[in-house]
Amino acid sequence: MDLAARFAALDSWLAQHASVWRARPFVEHRLPWEQGWPQLAHWLRQQSLAHAEQAHTRLDLLDAPDPFARLHSEAQALSRMPDWRASVPDNLPEALSRHMPGRKWQQVQRFAQVTQAQLQSSPVHWLDWCAGKGHLGRVLAWQGGQPLTCLEIDPLLGEQGVALSQSLGVDARHLQADVLDPAAWALLQPDQHVLALHACGQLHMTLLQQAVAHDCAAVALSPCCYNRIATSNYQPLSAEGRAARLQLSRVDLGLPLQSTHTAGQRSRRLRDQSMAWRLAFDLWQREARGVDSYLPTPSRPESALSRGMPAFCRDLANYHQLHLPEPTDWPALEQRGWQRLAEVRNLELVQGLFQRPLEIWLLLDRALFMQQAGYQVQLGTFCPSALTPRNLLLLAERNSAPLTPSL
Repeated sequence: MDLAARFAALDSWLAQHASVWRARPFVEHRLPWEQGWPQLAHWLRQQSLAHAEQAHTRLDLLDAPDPFARLHSEAQALSRMPDWRASVPDNLPEALSRHMPGRKWQQVQRFAQVTQAQLQSSPVHWLDWCAGKGHLGRVLAWQGGQPLTCLEIDPLLGEQGVALSQSLGVDARHLQADVLDPAAWALLQPDQHVLALHACGQLHMTLLQQAVAHDCAAVALSPCCYNRIATSNYQPLSAEGRAARLQLSRVDLGLPLQSTHTAGQRSRRLRDQSMAWRLAFDLWQREARGVDSYLPTPSRPESALSRGMPAFCRDLANYHQLHLPEPTDWPALEQRGWQRLAEVRNLELVQGLFQRPLEIWLLLDRALFMQQAGYQVQLGTFCPSALTPRNLLLLAERNSAPLTPSL
């Protein structure tokens, strides 16, 4: 299937089910789809929090009522990508991995290996976009002996990158640059292969637009944080995206980012406690005010949890300048918050079916943009989702010949 046809199929399916995946279980006590699928809704509401935690990474094993299995099958078919997972090389010097957590180092290794294996052109010059310390570009430049340019807005990271590159003898320039500033775009050159591992929304969209404008030889991009854009609504890059049925808000763009496969046990525990207490506050404020509507609350520091749930909830009430009568039984309210969290997490399993299809829709919009600009495009995954849920990779190489879609 070519890129345009696959995009059209995804666009139709996502638009058809928009009321399902746009439902917000944390905010809404009754979801629009529950009336049409009452058995599924009832079944999910009876499940435990532990059930949701276990199920969200293996939706294929969930024995839920119809139409869960059908939706899962459709989502899987629409989301298939070539698996480019590469073995990790064992001959890389230890200095390449310094100052980098183990999981990130594995991502960098696999990204670099897959990029080298899949690219059809020979790199002349690497450019690491939003480079940080330049770990990704340095691996590729060290292996191939090409020069490297790293663009990073944080001067401290750039200084550390200089020291690391020098210690390995890598021919690297580390430049302080805001990649959203037109002054940085002049650094893009036609001989460059541009790299970006987990560049956020507007950063990677600007990369694609400027790589095309400056006729760069190739782009290797793993997108992240699609919702970090400059506008309240998504502005598609491709002609197909602009003509699509689907119109996305910034809230919609956050859906693919809800996966938490890689969160540690402590992080999950604190996240759950914070969310259960927020939901307890939500129950309290709705009932005390007699208004059945959600009040957005700001994120709270981890230290706020140490003061106990009553103080946590009072702080949220103060934030909204509410003077609410105290609950008669704080422990009972907390228990209701945890029960509500179990319902929310299980209802979110339905929403979870649409996370990857929406991410593929966004990736295809980017791929079609590059294809229309005269690039040969490949799409695939560079590592297992257990290493990072953001494991999609777009490879685009300048090609003046007629293009054949890769999917």
